[in-house]
Amino acid sequence: MPLYHLYEMNHAFVTPLRAAADVTRLMFRNPANPLSNTVYGRSMAAAAEMFERTTRRYAKPEFGIKTVLVGGERVAVHEEVVWERPFCKLIHFSKAKAPSGKRPHQRILMVAPMSGHFATLLRGTVEAFLPTHDVYITDWVDARNVPFSAGPFDLDDYIDYVISMLHALGPDTHIMAVCQPSVPVLAAVAVMEARKDPFVPVSMVLMGGPIDTRRSPTQVNTLAVEKGLDWFRNNAVLKVPFPHPGFMRDVYPGFLQIGGFMSMNLDRHVDAHREMYQHLIKGDGDTATKHREFYDEYLAVMDLTGEFYLQTVDVVFIQHALPKGEMMHRGERVDLTAISRVALMTVEGERDDITGGGQTEAAIDLCVNIPADRKVHYTQPAVGHYGVFNGSRFRAEIMPRISDFMLTVAYKAGAGAKKASSPPAANSNAVSAESEPQHAKKH
Repeated sequence: MPLYHLYEMNHAFVTPLRAAADVTRLMFRNPANPLSNTVYGRSMAAAAEMFERTTRRYAKPEFGIKTVLVGGERVAVHEEVVWERPFCKLIHFSKAKAPSGKRPHQRILMVAPMSGHFATLLRGTVEAFLPTHDVYITDWVDARNVPFSAGPFDLDDYIDYVISMLHALGPDTHIMAVCQPSVPVLAAVAVMEARKDPFVPVSMVLMGGPIDTRRSPTQVNTLAVEKGLDWFRNNAVLKVPFPHPGFMRDVYPGFLQIGGFMSMNLDRHVDAHREMYQHLIKGDGDTATKHREFYDEYLAVMDLTGEFYLQTVDVVFIQHALPKGEMMHRGERVDLTAISRVALMTVEGERDDITGGGQTEAAIDLCVNIPADRKVHYTQPAVGHYGVFNGSRFRAEIMPRISDFMLTVAYKAGAGAKKASSPPAANSNAVSAESEPQHAKKH
């Protein structure tokens, strides 16, 4: 029986057991139960909760950003879908009132990773930039929920989506790629520059991205080279089972991706769950809540289309096509030397065990025609992959540097003189036929 079907059967099998565990947890936490305040009662409740959480299928989280502090005032925020295709929605975090102050709010297109997690993994990134920036983010759709009739989605389509979104947002836009999208975003900008596209972004920020995985290869990079493309095609790409909307679509399942991530630091995750169990017994609710919040996000995963996954493994991790100057898009070579108008910033984490040191910085060397005073690299000490785009060091040290970089290049380019505050029309048909890339129209 196919692995995906076995996964679904296992999930169905444990559903009644999970329900029983949840009832047990509620019973032993009920204040009316005299055992609820005893070590035995807390142990039973903790054990039941841990069983329920480790067997649960985590749903897609919400961003949940309702307000933001702007210029000392609390301002309401609501999400608007301003662009949409079968595999992605572009969300705008619209603020209820115009920002105050002298500094214009730079428009940012955040391209979230399409690597198994939902875009909400960047909730902290959005919250950090929202008070002083006009933020848009890509909300990639779980491939198992996209009907087979919608057609395929590969790396070429990804690049077309990025170009189409930049056209929808218009000029004076900054683009930020977090991890995996660094390669397609850099390629998309190169394609636009080669076409003399007037909608190229003012700047692009690449964060923890695998531009050249030959530099400081990590376990992820080594695995791809050692196994080869055929191994991934035969072992990692599965058919979506019935009754999901994407029935019969080839996908790289999210449960395989999260399993691979967790196996890289298995001891750390086991220790974290053991500590949570102990905190629950001791009644340390605050620490247990932080654990729940992290793993509710971390364990919520999505499927990727098989063609996108295999093409990414081959082009990025095996062939190293982009840094070699051999990457193709719709039959044309992606020429990074064509990039000259777009400022570039690369960001890495000193302890990143997924994207090794120098892999993202490679973009600085490859984009030879960007003036030296419009390129900058920053390595954040004492952070891993997640810390590159989230956490206290990101908020205190990385985000301010990115913000200053964007503001500086915007003023130098003449874009800082006008506010980037005119939102696109709030429907997916807002992009005119003249501005829509030809290859994106088929979706």
